[in-house]
Amino acid sequence: MSHESAPSSNRAVFFFLVVVLLGYVVALGLRLPQTATAQIIAAETPKKAPAVSPPSASHEHNGDEQAHATPPLWTVLPFAVLLGVIALLPLIPATAHWWESNLHRFYIAAALATVTLLYYLFVHAQPIHGHWPAAHLVTLSTRGPNLSLAANVFANAILSEYIPFMVLLFSLYTISGGIRIEGDLPAHSLTNTAILAVGSLLASFIGTTGAAMLLVRLLLETNRERKHVKHTVIFFIFVVCNCGGCLLPLGDPPLFLGYLMGVPFLWTWVLWKAWLFINVALLIIYFLLDHYWYYPRERAEDIVRDETRRHRVRFGGVWPNALLLLGVVFAIATLGPRKAFPGTDWQPWLYLREAVQLGLVAISLAWGNGHARRANRFNYAAILEVAALFFGIFICMQPALQILEVEGPNLGLIHPWQYFWATGGLSSFLDNAPTYVVFFHTAKAYSLQNNLAPLVAGVEQTLLIAVSLGSVFMGANTYIGNGPNFMVKAIAEEAGVAMPSFFGYMLYSLAILIPLFVVVTWLFL
Repeated sequence: MSHESAPSSNRAVFFFLVVVLLGYVVALGLRLPQTATAQIIAAETPKKAPAVSPPSASHEHNGDEQAHATPPLWTVLPFAVLLGVIALLPLIPATAHWWESNLHRFYIAAALATVTLLYYLFVHAQPIHGHWPAAHLVTLSTRGPNLSLAANVFANAILSEYIPFMVLLFSLYTISGGIRIEGDLPAHSLTNTAILAVGSLLASFIGTTGAAMLLVRLLLETNRERKHVKHTVIFFIFVVCNCGGCLLPLGDPPLFLGYLMGVPFLWTWVLWKAWLFINVALLIIYFLLDHYWYYPRERAEDIVRDETRRHRVRFGGVWPNALLLLGVVFAIATLGPRKAFPGTDWQPWLYLREAVQLGLVAISLAWGNGHARRANRFNYAAILEVAALFFGIFICMQPALQILEVEGPNLGLIHPWQYFWATGGLSSFLDNAPTYVVFFHTAKAYSLQNNLAPLVAGVEQTLLIAVSLGSVFMGANTYIGNGPNFMVKAIAEEAGVAMPSFFGYMLYSLAILIPLFVVVTWLFL
């Protein structure tokens, strides 16, 4: 999307949001969200066992056991192919340009998702567990295609997980895109370190995507007189786009998916020691590297220009967007349909949380500072890329999740450090959000089958810590580990920074991050 087309796109998005919100109001009038929340409450309310089991009890128990029969291993192929395509097509010269189109990305994702759904429609011969709107057992059709199975797999993936996931990312991305922080500060090592430090704090509260959008242009404008800049952008990806985002579910997509699967909103605060260690270590390494190696190698005339061309930091679009970002945090923390609103016994209606977030986005587009958004060259290309790809990812990973739920304990992963490196290793080359989900279910199955305690959302706590840290931290190992990585790379290249290649970037992560992760393993796992 071009910079010039952004204002008209903002108007189109605003009117689309109005239509969606009006649709939700109509649904409330029909009591559809209220009924769905009532089903959630009923499904999660413990039922008193009858003194004598009814005649159908054995049949229901047998159906539940059949639901734990796993799909064949080949059903994971669409998921593996999609993740491989995401990793490789941008690197192949013959396909790189074709892959730049979000529509083409969606073609691939939707085609592979269709293959997965066709398996459940025509081949899968066992009941499955449905999760939307509430937990239930889905039985086979007596004849013809298994429409109920395919529909419930789609509902599990899209209605239960994809929609809340994408609404959160879209809200943070769009609202933060209306805030402009600009200035040309002296590009000293301490200045850059301070920007990275601020980003490490913001990442947990407005998301790694939001923090990156806010600060990357300030960082690039500050360093535009310097020749050696790429290492600064690389550390920005390390800290702001990844390692800073583990204190709240808002920080990084894997943790938000964990929240959707039952992890308490504030549980992630237990990660603060590892968060503090990794970010302070990276800031110290960056300062020493820049101050003693890169800055002395800048040309004298560039240093003179940097010292003389200064502009104080200016903020645009802070009102009302900063308040709206706090509104997103409030909605995520309090309006989930599976927990009572704080201080009451009322459980919010299904999708009220998402409706509030979309309402906040509409306010940002209608009353935010349009000049700040234009100065940021804001457009929807990056969020559309995530939406297109994750539509396929969430559907294609359903067989893998079902397999791991049953077979996870047989993978040989026992200790927290094993989960940390297994989750992190895959998060480096696959997207860290679905990788988190896979190992969350693996750790949950192992925890339940071995009666481990204490449990957090069904997962033994030290194993959940390992999975959380591995997915968030090691998403920094490659450009494709986390969504904001590629976005920051593209913005930096547009500003004239010669960023390293895919494997060139990995040289930095292997030399800097991997030794730190070894220390994290030793200290915290």
